[in-house]
Amino acid sequence: MLTYHLDAKAKTPLYEQLYRAVRADIMSGTLAGGDRLPSKRQFAEHLRVSQITVETAYGQLLAEGYIKSEPRRGYFVQKQLLMPPPAPAAPSTPSAAPRPDDGCRFDFRTNIVDTECFPFSTWARLSRAVLSEYSDQLLRAAAPNGALELREQIARYLYDFRGINVPADNILIGAGSEYLIHLMIQLLGRGRVYALENPGYRKLYQIFAANGAAVRPIPLDGSGLRADTLAASDASAVYLTPSHHFPLGTVMPAARRAELLRWAAAAPDRYIIEDDYDSEFRYSSRPIPALGELDRAGRVVYVNTFAKSLAPSLRIGYLVLPDALMARYRERFSLYSSTVPSFEQHTLAKFMRTGGFERHINRSRKVYQARRDALLNALAREFTGLPYSVSGAEAGLHILLSVPNGMDEQTLISRAREAGVRVYGLSGYYTAPAKPPRATLVLGYAGLTEPQIAEAVRLLRQAWK
Repeated sequence: MLTYHLDAKAKTPLYEQLYRAVRADIMSGTLAGGDRLPSKRQFAEHLRVSQITVETAYGQLLAEGYIKSEPRRGYFVQKQLLMPPPAPAAPSTPSAAPRPDDGCRFDFRTNIVDTECFPFSTWARLSRAVLSEYSDQLLRAAAPNGALELREQIARYLYDFRGINVPADNILIGAGSEYLIHLMIQLLGRGRVYALENPGYRKLYQIFAANGAAVRPIPLDGSGLRADTLAASDASAVYLTPSHHFPLGTVMPAARRAELLRWAAAAPDRYIIEDDYDSEFRYSSRPIPALGELDRAGRVVYVNTFAKSLAPSLRIGYLVLPDALMARYRERFSLYSSTVPSFEQHTLAKFMRTGGFERHINRSRKVYQARRDALLNALAREFTGLPYSVSGAEAGLHILLSVPNGMDEQTLISRAREAGVRVYGLSGYYTAPAKPPRATLVLGYAGLTEPQIAEAVRLLRQAWK
């Protein structure tokens, strides 16, 4: 008998939840052409819903041609309905919200922040002040590399908190990391070979491929990206997350950083692209110094955004370019307009200048640390007697959870989904021939409250015991 988890408390009506669930199974091939569906009475009793709910769901499926009704025989999936196989999922960019057709109440996604942490009242007050103070400037085009006021505040922040001493003229403001990566590939050249971490952020591979750039996946060891494998490759640029690798959480030690800097300096026109994506959220020690702090040869391009520290929708990021690349940018791209509106740039600059950004980071760090602790405590409480291990909990907004209970990764994911919890496998971040550890999941906790985390872990315990 087909089993679906329907939530009577959800905003989506029960019949629509059921319709979507059955349709999803037909489209995925789980229900094949010619398969017989349960009778309305049996299905209603099994799911503990009314027959009207089942009848309405079947009626919608009939109207759209997914199923057919045969007198005295029942309901059947259309035989001629052949759906194409689903495209490979991109596990590093899960859907924006739990999908109603899978009945999941909790989602351990990684690409989210808690919007309740956002300082709306302060931002609104500063926005009004910007409208008053900069009214004549806001309608003019911003400088191609961004408003000077914001670049100065970012330079001050980088010096105070990341140890990077850079002039504001070497900072370039852009609309989010994807845009900045596109621009960086144009600056460095599509014709060169780029090394990427393996495992790593899957969208990076897609962005580099979309730009026609050749990519070499480089494996990691306990210290991060392997410098010997990089040196043996034909890559002349490498993209790194040294302060907190995504998704493994590895922190690159000083010796490996020095080794990579020597690699970059050993040949002309080699560059290291340092992505410092969540350096603000470190719980057991001070933030790890940026690789750019150690660069003396002008070979590190530093990239960061305000997506994790403020909100993804703000779409403000920045590059710190060495002198040679900044000169190349001015020569080739200074004719383009800034991709971030002046209003947002001046508001963010004022937010940073008045100390609001620093206070916001401190508050957010406490919130996320409490959620991290809630997750670790819930695992210790609920998983008594169940084998598991946690890594990567010292920083960031996610952990790695290994569950060697005899189930493989996909079984863990499907059992969790049946229990109403969405989790994500580590294997989705790997590129062949590298092989992921068995039965390991990536759990992001920023989007769940502490009570939700406790309930979700309880459900995982039931699903995996």
